[in-house]
Amino acid sequence: MPKSRTRQKSHYTAPPERSAGPAVNPPWFVPVLVGLLVLGLVWIVVTYLTSFDYPIPGIGSWNLAIGFAFALGGLGMATRWK
Repeated sequence: MPKSRTRQKSHYTAPPERSAGPAVNPPWFVPVLVGLLVLGLVWIVVTYLTSFDYPIPGIGSWNLAIGFAFALGGLGMATRWK
């Protein structure tokens, strides 16, 4: 009966070196994040309190959309916060 061949295993290779430390956000990141969230909230509150007339007069319900856009921008930045 013929003898079976053994499988050749590859040699061990070390994993690549890790970076020195965790990545850090720039110093302006958190103030802009909080500013967008607060600006969006204030914009929406002012829109409701003035019956959709302000902060920008004449555009009606688009004021609400602008407030939500600011708030969503802040939430989008919050997902990148380290």
